[in-house]
Amino acid sequence: MSMLGTKWKLHGTGKSVRPGEVVRPDERLTWPLTIGIGMQHVVAMFGATFLVPIITGMPPATTLFFSGIGTLLFLVITQGRVPSYLGSSFAFIAPILASQQQFGIPGALGGVVLAGAALAVVGAVVQKFGAGWINRLMPPIVTGAIVALIGLNLAPAAKSNFDKAPVTAFITLAVIIVVSVLFRGILGRLSILVGVVVGYLVAMIRGEVDFAKVDGATWVGLPHFQTPEFHLGVVGLFVPVVLVLVAENIGHVKSVSAMTGQNLDGVSGRALLADGAATMLAGFGGGSGTTTYAENIGVMAATKVYSTAAYWVAGIFAVVLSFSPKFGELIATVPAGVLGGAATMLYGMIGVLGVKIWVQNKVNFSNSINLTTAAVALIIGIANYTWTVGDLTFNGIALGSAAALVIYHGMKAIAKARGTVAEPETEDPASVATAAVKAAAKRAPKKRR
Repeated sequence: MSMLGTKWKLHGTGKSVRPGEVVRPDERLTWPLTIGIGMQHVVAMFGATFLVPIITGMPPATTLFFSGIGTLLFLVITQGRVPSYLGSSFAFIAPILASQQQFGIPGALGGVVLAGAALAVVGAVVQKFGAGWINRLMPPIVTGAIVALIGLNLAPAAKSNFDKAPVTAFITLAVIIVVSVLFRGILGRLSILVGVVVGYLVAMIRGEVDFAKVDGATWVGLPHFQTPEFHLGVVGLFVPVVLVLVAENIGHVKSVSAMTGQNLDGVSGRALLADGAATMLAGFGGGSGTTTYAENIGVMAATKVYSTAAYWVAGIFAVVLSFSPKFGELIATVPAGVLGGAATMLYGMIGVLGVKIWVQNKVNFSNSINLTTAAVALIIGIANYTWTVGDLTFNGIALGSAAALVIYHGMKAIAKARGTVAEPETEDPASVATAAVKAAAKRAPKKRR
């Protein structure tokens, strides 16, 4: 491949995926098929990417522009080895909303830039020294707790929008749930987008949509760019986001590596650096922070096409689409009821994703360190504890994340020094099975001789 990763080999005849194989990142199908798959990636990321700016009050067209530019930048920095679309990260919703209350949208954008810079630094360190230190700093119990509390911290925001139009919100949520199990393939994976569309139509019928700004917008024009302001008070809000983005990116690289059969550990740092650079760029221009998208992993798994050529198409198509103010204003008309229904699902999914991290890594909650770390961090995050020190205000996400790190490493150090924790941190399936057999043997009645 070239330094930009733009020299693709044709996979077979280019007209289909050969049986038992996948189209690797350095391969492509014919250009008509590649363009079609690239546009499918835009559809896959569409619903989730636009929900973030709609919820946070950021310009949707600007967010789309920077997601497209960020995707192209990501492909260049990773030299075309990691197929990925960079869409809006849900992890930014809570800190953006909180910082807007104090410093407005410019202050929130400053926080996005700082988070991107921190992620880029982490990426540079990982590329130099490897990712082992991240796993030691943030083991699954800590990572899962942080991801879970970010989603659950947003529960009141979902309820607030739901209460503004309960009927519309309920229908939106119901459609998302039903579509996710009613259809197979890509339509089932786009259940949130389908739910939002149906909810929007219901809102139109109920007179909850205002098209005044859409009528006044032009068909072609530049996205609305904004510049950031930097305040010390947003630092505590955005630092936890970096930890989540690290976990998401590393997980994405590992997923693609497993599905393509290629070892991509050598580009994990580049992926983090690229996402950090894309997030910084978005913050400087008025867009939302970015992350690698699981929605697009689903498209790749369904099509068996991991070609980065399709992502170049997706990035370019997103940028072109962003130059329509009328389209951006149309997206911004999504009413509160639709957002409430979709957010109920989305925020809950973020919370459960944290639990999924625990399950996949077999976290042992019989271990008192794991149990205490999760218990305290979740309550701090869900209840949104706050702590103000001068101009700095730390909310539930920041305090919960800090609590997870401090409690885990603090308790582990004390336990190691005292030798007081006997339970392992993760469950060994063999030992669990053995314990179950022993327990069953004890319960079984003894035979008489």
